[in-house]
Amino acid sequence: MAKKKQPAPHRSGLQPGDTVVMHNCYEAPKHDGRIWTVRSEPWDLCGTEVVLLEGYSGGFSTEKLARARV
Repeated sequence: MAKKKQPAPHRSGLQPGDTVVMHNCYEAPKHDGRIWTVRSEPWDLCGTEVVLLEGYSGGFSTEKLARARV
């Protein structure tokens, strides 16, 4: 049986020090207007690209982050 090919992970281009906001996710309304700082290089977690954010526990999907204009 052939292995099912997984889609390529989202390539955000985010780097440590970048500022972002959460959007289009369950957590976004709770953190509305908060600007987060990326504190890690992106990595693949079960097919999803994630990063660490300062002040947030655990990896967060880069698909749910937008660069902040500051």
